[in-house]
Amino acid sequence: MGRTGYTASNSSGTYGRNGQRTQMTDGSFKDIEKLESDLWNAADNLRANSKLTSSDYFMPVLGVIFLRHAANRFEAAQQKSEADQAGGKMPRRRLLPADYIARRALWLPAEARYDWLMDKATVDPSGLPALMTKAMTAIEDQFVPLKGVLPKDYGIFEPKVLEDLMRLFNSEQIRQASGDVFGRIYEYFLAVRDLLLPRLMSGEIAV
Repeated sequence: MGRTGYTASNSSGTYGRNGQRTQMTDGSFKDIEKLESDLWNAADNLRANSKLTSSDYFMPVLGVIFLRHAANRFEAAQQKSEADQAGGKMPRRRLLPADYIARRALWLPAEARYDWLMDKATVDPSGLPALMTKAMTAIEDQFVPLKGVLPKDYGIFEPKVLEDLMRLFNSEQIRQASGDVFGRIYEYFLAVRDLLLPRLMSGEIAV
C-alpha cells in the first residue's frame, strides 16, 4: 500500500496527539518530508506484514525510537568526553556512567547499544526480538528511574519486520538527529496511531 494523500504534517505545521496543529521550526533536519515518508512506510509495513494493530506495536516502536535517541546521546557524550580528555579538560581514565549522566545521556550497557544490536541482527536476524527485550531490561537495571517503564514485548514482531524497522532508525540521517527531530518522530507516530490508521481501516481515506 502506498502513502495516502492525507499526511500528518504540511508546510505550516504538524499534527499532535489531539489532531491540533503545532508550528514546525526550521532546523538542521531539512528533509523532514523524506523522514515522514519513511515513517509512514514503516507503520504501513507493520500493519501489512503482521497481524498487529497499532495499539499492539505502538509502545515497542516508541522503545526503538527511545533506544535510537539514547544511542545518539550516548555517542555524542562519549565523543565530547574523549575530546575533553585529549584536550586536558578531563582526566585520562575509563569513562564512567556518571560522565554520561553529566552530559545528559544514559550510559548504555554493551548489549543495549544500537550498533551492537544491528551487528547481531546481521548474523542472526531471528534473535533480534529477544535481544531487544534484553536491551530494555539492561537499561532499566542500569537506570533505576526507568525500572518497569520500558517496553519489552518485542516477541510480538516477526524478526524481519523488527529488523526493517530498526534499520530505518539506523540511517545516517537519524544517527545525526537532534532531540527536536525525535520529538517530531514521536509526534508523527502519535498522529499515525490516533488519526490516520483508524481512518484507513474504516475506508474514510482512500489509498
